[in-house]
Amino acid sequence: MLTRLDLRFFKCFELLRLPLGFLTLLSGGNASGKSSVLHSLVLLQQTMREHEWSTRLLLNGASIRMGTVTDVVDKVNGRHTFEIGVVDDEHPYQWAFTGERSEMSMAIDRVTVGSVPNKHPEALRYLLPPEVDGAAMSLVHRLRGMTYITAERVGPREVYPLDDRQSVTVVGPAGEHAVSVLHQGRDEHVLAKLVLPDVPPTRLRQVEERMRMFFPGCGLAIQHVPQTNAVTLGLRTSTDTDFHRPIHAGFGLTQVLPIIVATLSATVGDIILIENPEVHLHPAGQALMGQFLTAVARAGVQVIVETHSDHILNGMRRSVREGVLPPDQIAIHFFRPRSPDMAQVISPQIDSAGNIDTWPDGFFDQFDKDANYFAGWGP
Repeated sequence: MLTRLDLRFFKCFELLRLPLGFLTLLSGGNASGKSSVLHSLVLLQQTMREHEWSTRLLLNGASIRMGTVTDVVDKVNGRHTFEIGVVDDEHPYQWAFTGERSEMSMAIDRVTVGSVPNKHPEALRYLLPPEVDGAAMSLVHRLRGMTYITAERVGPREVYPLDDRQSVTVVGPAGEHAVSVLHQGRDEHVLAKLVLPDVPPTRLRQVEERMRMFFPGCGLAIQHVPQTNAVTLGLRTSTDTDFHRPIHAGFGLTQVLPIIVATLSATVGDIILIENPEVHLHPAGQALMGQFLTAVARAGVQVIVETHSDHILNGMRRSVREGVLPPDQIAIHFFRPRSPDMAQVISPQIDSAGNIDTWPDGFFDQFDKDANYFAGWGP
């Protein structure tokens, strides 16, 4: 498991050392740095997947397009370099990247594995020296296989592409491969700790049952289009109706489906990054999503969530109180715009009863502020 992420001169951070748990929640205002945390990991994954032997960091690729060096280096304190470091269990890894401001990739100036630096490396495989040990290759395997789901997920489609399962193993940043991944692995078993009872433990049936928790009566039907590399997705929201085209079944179903498919396709040790899982969900569904992601983390899948929803947080708090996940396996971070007068990141702690020890201004407190306003208790 990744236990810490370190950033130096990356985006809006001069220096960040961020503890990670099996379940990590990133919150805060817009443009406060939450997405930058996810993007740093995606940049590593993107280069590992697309350029196995590269000695440069790919800023623009299939998963994310970050622009040029100017766009990713901290504009206040940085110049033309930044650093990304991760601690995997007790094993630290750090990369230092450099480049001219107009370049769209960056040279790897230094790779440090443990306490051993490798300056100006001439040969790398998956961004690491080729001779690294098994622990390092385990990290590579998990980063390369990491799932990243953005807030801009694809909506309803008439047809969905059917991909070769050797080349497409994750749902994709926009969930564009979710239906293909579900269809290709429909008969594979999901993790035992995520299996719902009285339903076959296969991916398709478990995904369908999880979808019913969010959308009662939901049904899924995937059909291959003959003589094409495409499938259709039929959805229904009641057992009393036939299957409909996705456009007629509600936008929320297609937004939740990639998350459910990704998590139920995961294996122990996998890493899943999700932006705004609450998109197009009713508040009750958002709370349920928080509970579901806590259960996914309990099954051994590391989940990092960026959210603006207090319902997501409260769903996680409820799960902790019910003993689904110990509080020391959850990390909560609240990001604020950079200021010389206050910390950029505050990390509230959660206890076994689901209580949060500190509620800084702006940390999921807008409901209380509005309630106080209408009660005449505040500005």
